[in-house]
Amino acid sequence: MIGENGSTAGWDAIDAALDALYGDAVPLHVAPELPSYLGGTETLDGISIFVRDEPVPHWHLVSYGMSDLYGAGTGRNFEFTLRAVRRPDAVEPPAWAVLLVQQLSAYVVGTGQRFEPGQTLRPGVLTLGPGPTELSTLAFVEDAELATVEGPAGPLTFIQIVALTAGEYAAADGDASAVLDRLAKEIPLHVIDPARGSLL
Repeated sequence: MIGENGSTAGWDAIDAALDALYGDAVPLHVAPELPSYLGGTETLDGISIFVRDEPVPHWHLVSYGMSDLYGAGTGRNFEFTLRAVRRPDAVEPPAWAVLLVQQLSAYVVGTGQRFEPGQTLRPGVLTLGPGPTELSTLAFVEDAELATVEGPAGPLTFIQIVALTAGEYAAADGDASAVLDRLAKEIPLHVIDPARGSLL
């Protein structure tokens, strides 16, 4: 991807972090028809999605567009990630996971809000697929495998989206760090499984 000034430094920094983790694995990449540097209005210029078997089968989604991809002097110093459970018969990632990353990205751009590890969010409605779920709220944690890397404009943090039940959200009381540490013992890499119940 090349911006109008010819720079791809921000995009390349994300690619480098993913290459270090996934090597030659080729992800599924979801992108708008018209990227931002050509005048597109979508919040993100892409989401890369990797298939994972360990520590539990899941999809690993990583956004491109919250940070400054093309050296335009805009953007933020983070990208979103999300890990969604992968069912045995699944051949493509769940639509709700892609939509949630896109919705949160639009929320950040529209409101100026940004997220830090430990923060929580209570959406009006949280849709995680067609079936019922007890997961109704969100929290944010530094992605355990990508963490923070050096980007062209300074440190670039990969902020992972985590889903919580109402009880877990209440226990977090605005700072989910302690709750997320407890949940990590039961939920490897904070993979979102809409079918799970409360673990507290």
